[in-house]
Amino acid sequence: MAIRAFPPLAQADEHGLLALGGDVEVPSLLLAYCQGIFPWPIDPEVPMAWFSPDPRGIVDFHKIHLPHSFIKAWRKTPFRVTFNHDFVKIINSCANIHSAQGSKATWITQEIIDAYIALYEAGHAFSVETWLEEDIVGGLYGVSLGNYVSGESMFYLKPHASKVALAVLANSLLPRNVTWLDTQMITPATQAMGGEYITRKEFVKKLKAAIDHVSLVSIFQREKITPIYPPGILPKSP
Repeated sequence: MAIRAFPPLAQADEHGLLALGGDVEVPSLLLAYCQGIFPWPIDPEVPMAWFSPDPRGIVDFHKIHLPHSFIKAWRKTPFRVTFNHDFVKIINSCANIHSAQGSKATWITQEIIDAYIALYEAGHAFSVETWLEEDIVGGLYGVSLGNYVSGESMFYLKPHASKVALAVLANSLLPRNVTWLDTQMITPATQAMGGEYITRKEFVKKLKAAIDHVSLVSIFQREKITPIYPPGILPKSP
């Protein structure tokens, strides 16, 4: 049964944990994300955990930083980027990579994979694929509601491939009034590209502005979005 209500965000503990239990069906996920809440399994023996951390990590697309060394390496590598070409492969690759990096059990469980595939099929999630010739070598997936986008997880098989996905995503969404990415927390990769923490109060304000009076269907399904590469980077042919 879908979750009908969450506790007030102020009841989250110091780690951002707000609630335990419930399902991750599409209605529950929509209810959660529209309030700034996300699921994050913490243990197979513990019911589903729901978080709303304070502070919250974001990447402001106006402030995104692309180091010179990164741009230089990108120009030497024939990466190309697509949107929503293979969501299933991207989410499974994220799960496999994180698990292979030493985690006892990645938080991207089979339950989470199935839930976000259903969310994607319902028009509320997206993927970004970075290609090298005919192979997907990096990318990210996230939730897309109105003018809100999140980055749930990234992976790379070749150096810089996930950063390429994020850079093209930012460049492609800025002209459409999507100006920031919810990263939930700041990782070394997002920090290197300008990621920052903001208060939960500020985050909720930005979230409400992004989804107010806008269809919650993913912007990638509402519009045909062509990848836009940063200045000085030429798109690669398939």
